Amino acid sequence: MRGIPLTYGSFASLRAIGFGLLATILSFPGPVLAHPGEDEPVVGASVQLEDRYPDRHSDFPGGVIGLADETYATPSGFRPLTLDLYLPAQRKALLPVIVFVHGGGWMSGHARHAGAFENWPRALASIAARGYVIASVNYRLSNEAVSPAAEIDVKSAIAWLRASHQRFSIDKTRFGIWGASAGGQLAALAGTSCDIAELTPEGLASRDAVCVQAVASWYGVFDFAPLVTGSALTPPVARYLGCLEEPCSDEKVRLASPIRFIDGSDPPFLLLHGARDQTVLVAQSTAFHAALQSAGVRSQLRVIDGADHSFIGATPADTRAASLLAFQLTVGFFDCVLRRKDCEKR
Repeated sequence: MRGIPLTYGSFASLRAIGFGLLATILSFPGPVLAHPGEDEPVVGASVQLEDRYPDRHSDFPGGVIGLADETYATPSGFRPLTLDLYLPAQRKALLPVIVFVHGGGWMSGHARHAGAFENWPRALASIAARGYVIASVNYRLSNEAVSPAAEIDVKSAIAWLRASHQRFSIDKTRFGIWGASAGGQLAALAGTSCDIAELTPEGLASRDAVCVQAVASWYGVFDFAPLVTGSALTPPVARYLGCLEEPCSDEKVRLASPIRFIDGSDPPFLLLHGARDQTVLVAQSTAFHAALQSAGVRSQLRVIDGADHSFIGATPADTRAASLLAFQLTVGFFDCVLRRKDCEKR
């Protein structure tokens, strides 16, 4: 079949049609919103940086409400820092707070794990059901920022919670802090250094905003001096202290060591450690306990027989028994100090 001959006139006509179609496409205003006042994006007068994503609610047994990924600080040059909240169903009266700080060698981990507990959020929610506001904190890890960044983050979370006391029915005078491993060190440091300027977030009207009234530490490091010499200096410690490329100065060691800041005004402590811990030797807890007592600080130490780091035992049954014992002792300690419940039995 022969095609239709294309003359100059017909080509010009097609070109005119093409340009006309292109002009129509370019001038088309786009889809018309049915309700411009309701459906189009709201634009402010300046750059908006606040996280406007809706609250992430989760329901736990006992009527506990979980709020995930609440932003408590945004350090310049770093990601927003978040925590998870667990709120009891009844919040008519002001409630004590427990801040949990996760472990992971200062270089890994997150706010939703601890030791061998298979469902740590549910475990924390079970404490909230007893009448606590629980906050589990994420902080800057050592590949993001070296010490004292993580400690300043933890204290920023405490300050944020105090500033949010009306929103969450928080009693500003009853704050406990609890951590495991690296988190145990950060929790203990919060307990002994609330008046230390180098470890206080900038911009606080009062350093009292970061003080706590009770501390529980599981298998933590309290004195870095024995860990920074020779073969004792491991990569996790060196990375956390910022000593990978230069010696660990006494100032770096001091600012990370809770034992360096002990005085008689410190809050009560509970120290739990496995007798067979090969990651953080039990001597860290026994020496710290002795130093606290020498300064007149109320301190309890419980060494759990047969338990390694993270309360791992020789068998799954041993791990379960050690972990549950530590959990129960910790809840009882906070009940005693923060709620003044059954103290005479402890």
